[in-house]
Parts: sequence; C-alpha cells; structure tokens
Amino acid sequence: MDEKTEELRDIFMDVTDESTVTEQQEETHGSLSSEAEVDEHLEDVVARMRDRYDFGTTLSDDELVTVVRGFYAGDSDAEIARDLGDASLGKTVSRARIDLHLIRDSDTDAPFDMDELRDLLDDGATTVECAEQLDVSESTVRRYRRVVETQQERRTVNDRFRDEFENVLRDRELSDRMTERVQEDGLDDATEGMETNVSF
Repeated sequence: MDEKTEELRDIFMDVTDESTVTEQQEETHGSLSSEAEVDEHLEDVVARMRDRYDFGTTLSDDELVTVVRGFYAGDSDAEIARDLGDASLGKTVSRARIDLHLIRDSDTDAPFDMDELRDLLDDGATTVECAEQLDVSESTVRRYRRVVETQQERRTVNDRFRDEFENVLRDRELSDRMTERVQEDGLDDATEGMETNVSF
C-alpha cells in the first residue's frame, strides 16, 4: 500500500468510524465476478464452435480462450503466441484465430483479387485450379480459401459466435467499471463535506 492509499484509508476510517477497509468490495450482483468465470463463458463458446465446425487447430480450448482474449486486447498473433509460451506458434495462432471467426483486415490482404478466388470456389474449382488461375502457390490458395470459407460461416450464423465473445468481454468490462464507480462513490460519500489539507 503506497502513501497515497494509506492517507485515503485514514480519511475514510476517520469519517466512517470503520475499523477496517477492504481493498475490493463484493462484486455487483449479477456481474461476472472473476476472470475464471469469464474464461469459463469464453470456453463454452469455443467448445460449441469446435462441435459445429471442422477446426484445423491443435490448440486446446483453454489455449483458444487465450487467443480470443489476445485478439480483443489488440495483440498480434506473435504476441498471443508468446502468451501461450511459445513464440514459434504465430502461424498456429493465425489459423486458430480464423477457426474462431476472428478475422483481421490483414487476413484478406491477398496477392490477388479475393473476389476472383470466391468466384472460382463458387464454380467448384479445386485448389490446384485456383493456384493456376491466380498464379500463386497451392499453400497460398489454401490459406485464403480458409478465410473465404470462414467469412461464409460468419454470414451463415449472422456472426453469432463473435457477438457472444464480445458480449462476455463487454459484460466483464462493464462490471469492472461499475465496481470502480461504486468504490469511488463510496469514498466520495464518506469524504463529503470534509475539509482536507492533504498534499499528495
């Protein structure tokens, strides 16, 4: 506890006659009360996606939760890989992210017109035929084909799974803000009308 916190604690105790001050009050009713609970909700969404779709990733559901959190935190695939404990997992993270419908703008930055690939796939072209037509390698076609297929999956379910991820994380963020506000209001109420001459 730093000096500023100690002074605020002393003010609070003087005003309220409380003998103890807890650093964290009880969570607001109905809120997501712990990071573990958030992870549990995210893992439930991941598990339902795995049941529905043919995931190509070797990552576990728990590791996929880390991917989800990292994506929404604005982390790069390399940063998420480091969070998973292996900096060499960048490509694995990228594939897993796409499995989870978490597409970045850069995922569609292909060395050819993506609409042309979509048209070829709609016409039933094979990976080899697409590669020849687009003048790229088969591995490049496979990479962007997965993006196209994921975009179609997202449209089919109206982006439901991304919405669920965002709702869980938004609820947690809202809960944190509400808890902070309750604590600030409590301290404001406790010190209202008090004349203080405290220099921080």
